[in-house]
Amino acid sequence: MKTFRITLIGFLFASSLAVANTTPEAEVSEKSFTSVNQKAFKPGEKLVYRMSYGPFDAGEATLTVEETDKEVQGRKLWKMKGVGQTISAFEWFYKVDDRYESYMDAEAMIPWIFIRRVDEGGYIINQDYVFHQHKNLVDNGEGKKFDVPDMVQDMLSSFYYARTLDYNKAVKGQKFKVDIFLDDELFPTEIKYLGKQNVRTRRGKFRCHKFCPVVQEGRVFGSEEDLIVWITDDENKIPIMAKASLAVGSMKMHVVDWEGLANPMARVN
Repeated sequence: MKTFRITLIGFLFASSLAVANTTPEAEVSEKSFTSVNQKAFKPGEKLVYRMSYGPFDAGEATLTVEETDKEVQGRKLWKMKGVGQTISAFEWFYKVDDRYESYMDAEAMIPWIFIRRVDEGGYIINQDYVFHQHKNLVDNGEGKKFDVPDMVQDMLSSFYYARTLDYNKAVKGQKFKVDIFLDDELFPTEIKYLGKQNVRTRRGKFRCHKFCPVVQEGRVFGSEEDLIVWITDDENKIPIMAKASLAVGSMKMHVVDWEGLANPMARVN
């Protein structure tokens, strides 16, 4: 399930007290960071996703962007927060209560701190990662450090970083790479561009770019295109819907509500 979880949450869809004790050291860094001139999102944005298995709604995920007064290496941070829970009617089968927080560089769009609190059917994960981006290192908070490449992302920050990429001149078959560090491993993840398509959701019809995250065959999906993601063809670049074919059925995730968007949505009349 690891590959599936990274791919889905990375492109679709964690405690503040811990941050005070897990901040990257404040020594002066000579490394410069590229500013990402993005207009896709801003503090105040809120996205609500609904997850369905077959005809049944099973869970909901809420993603928010918040201003903070925190700084690392003199750089301003935004707090990206993701909360995922099963809806009450589905909890008898499998209860999920997940929380993720990523403190991202407001200019470079890279994470400095990642906090993960997961309870999935009694399976518990508590992670407090510190990204020393100026040293290309990640400290997992348990005495281990890992070498990582420039612009490395965490599970949640990858969702936002993917929205900063320029898809307007993409051609079919073109791949966009995002390096994700999770569970003490580096995952060089790619999304392949499949062209444009209008998509109908519960909130209406939208112009979209169509992608398939390239996943490892034989793990969860039968082929690399068994997971499809549609990203709005506008300046917001919101992953508005995803469909996955699994060995045990099918799953869909789609946006059901939003507020505080930076730009108008690409609606189709």
